[in-house]
Amino acid sequence: MKKIIFQIVSCITVCMFLFMGSQSCWAMVDSFVWTNPTAVEASSSIESNSNNQQANLALESEAAILMDQGSGQVLFEKDAHKQLRPASVTKVMTILLIMEALDSGKITYDTQIPCSENAASMGGSQIWLDVREELSVNDMLKAICVVSANDCTVAMAEYLAGSQEAFVEQMNQKAKELGMQDTTFKNCHGIDEDGHVTSAYDIALMSRELLTKHPAITKYTTIWMDSLRDGKSGLVNTNKLVRNYPGATGLKTGSTSLALYNLSASATRDGLSLIAVIMRAPNSDTRFKDAKKVLDYGFSNYTYKQLAKEGDKVQQVEVQKGVESTVDAIFEADSGKLLKKGEMKNIEQKIELREPFVAPIEKGEILGTAIFTDSSGQESRVNLIASQSIAKISLWNMTTHLYQMWFQLLR
Repeated sequence: MKKIIFQIVSCITVCMFLFMGSQSCWAMVDSFVWTNPTAVEASSSIESNSNNQQANLALESEAAILMDQGSGQVLFEKDAHKQLRPASVTKVMTILLIMEALDSGKITYDTQIPCSENAASMGGSQIWLDVREELSVNDMLKAICVVSANDCTVAMAEYLAGSQEAFVEQMNQKAKELGMQDTTFKNCHGIDEDGHVTSAYDIALMSRELLTKHPAITKYTTIWMDSLRDGKSGLVNTNKLVRNYPGATGLKTGSTSLALYNLSASATRDGLSLIAVIMRAPNSDTRFKDAKKVLDYGFSNYTYKQLAKEGDKVQQVEVQKGVESTVDAIFEADSGKLLKKGEMKNIEQKIELREPFVAPIEKGEILGTAIFTDSSGQESRVNLIASQSIAKISLWNMTTHLYQMWFQLLR
């Protein structure tokens, strides 16, 4: 009896598809077999409290800046564009170019890097490379990030560009691309040289580029203690914040007799990532103390509000002429907003869809946009994409789909 009923209903349903159209027919079938999930409301508002405070951090360092890693927004600054000697914080740019070479496939972490006479002769911080040895890129990065090894820095520059001079040209070209207008590099390591200058703002720019485009670098910049050469060479990080500042992710120290004490410090807490740059601190302890002050100011006064999470469903949209009558519109990527604590700020969400949607629809196809607008009118946009593919209806796939549906119903 069930079989006869099944055949009759199937025939009736096929006729309905042919004469009424797939959209209205699927709506009727849906109401019979299952209940459509309720769509998420298209608009909402988010509020955050904040108050305006004038930062008075009483820093002893000559220049400083605090930058939000996500947006690049400057949250605090003191003589941030003053041209000063960066010392080994220079190596942030060197590391950035090494990471780009890794991403492009020019080198791998296992690539063996030789040591030239020039590299071996470098003074300052080093691991005493020998011209007869080779180290992997992995070990070179570890030595550069943890103990600021000048010999490893020069060896990497020579391998990637043929000479340190050619590599420095690439550094300056990258600086221009990033908008580092206060910067001129003369070498890749940071040993004092006339005309080798940058600013706290520019250091923050290249630090942000490194951390956002190459987050894998924190595997090295967060090392406190390690070793090389089968444990024969011990390494202790020159950045004390890695050990004693909660959420520290790096990044690079630098000091010479002329540059005094510099630091690019990064940290992340509760989704908020900050970059603090300190330049010309009178001593090592002061640079870390000032960096903590600046970072503490950021974490105390600002918060990160996630607006969109990649893959989260926003709403269900109707699909015409498809084997399924609906598809979920989901966020294509993460999105968030930096908010000042204590300051009332409404964030409105608006959904714009590219209707109508007609099958076929491919998974990942853009269906519309989510627009987040704060009280100042600043907008953030995130694409809404299809969570799955929806095939165009045909007699064959319609019949197959019906059989599957009725089979589930009659089990």
